[in-house]
Amino acid sequence: MPIKYDKTAPRILYSCYTHVSREGEQFIPEHVFGYILAGSQDMSVGDKTYHFNEGDFRFFSKNQLCKFVKNPPAGGEFISLSAILDKDTLQSISQEHNLHADGPYTGEATLLLEPNELFKNYVASLKPYINSKTEINRALTSLKVKEAVMLLLDTNPGLKNVLFDFAEPGKIDLEAYMAEHYKYNVDINRFAYLTGRSLATFKRDFERIFHTSPNRWLQQKRLTDAHYLIKEKGWRSSDVYMEVGFKDLSHFSFAFKKAYGVPPSRL
Repeated sequence: MPIKYDKTAPRILYSCYTHVSREGEQFIPEHVFGYILAGSQDMSVGDKTYHFNEGDFRFFSKNQLCKFVKNPPAGGEFISLSAILDKDTLQSISQEHNLHADGPYTGEATLLLEPNELFKNYVASLKPYINSKTEINRALTSLKVKEAVMLLLDTNPGLKNVLFDFAEPGKIDLEAYMAEHYKYNVDINRFAYLTGRSLATFKRDFERIFHTSPNRWLQQKRLTDAHYLIKEKGWRSSDVYMEVGFKDLSHFSFAFKKAYGVPPSRL
């Protein structure tokens, strides 16, 4: 389970799931440096899928939507460690060391990092704390997050242009973004932010492009996908609803029956 932390402080998270695979989706609001101590993980980010194994070091840039499956090893638990590289800490490092983005970041938003002794020693230095029953000291947490940032810069200098880019998301192609991300169960406020728009501008641009409201388009798009997966691919409704972006099975079943006249289980 995650370590308790002060939400205003830099964060180090220790995740443990017992003996069963766990799937879901999440929004990544801050950059993350992560490590898998046991098990494996599959992640889908946009149109790309990544597979991570025990011993892998990862970097995720902020403002990503992802789907994941966390798989424990046979007879064991899935265990991961994540250092959340929050904006306040990065701005502090930027000022202290005069580090600034000097161009656009051109690398991948999700990276499998080359393992090295610096990373291994960093994880080893955290183990006494993540196995402790007590809350990690806030000052220590801050230092360990700063250490993670400096290690990333030392081993992957190109990350400077993403770590120290503090701009909000810029306005991007709305039609292309929605076509790629409509299956994520996030509200339209999040979609507006990620496409670089105010909510009002997002709604206006959306209706100009799709000739309907965002909520209506999202539901119809997801139901169309669900109908195809159930009727043509033989998926069960209990497996479909999360895949296409519905929050829960009951809401999905109600919307499906309203659209097609029969519940998904009888299609």
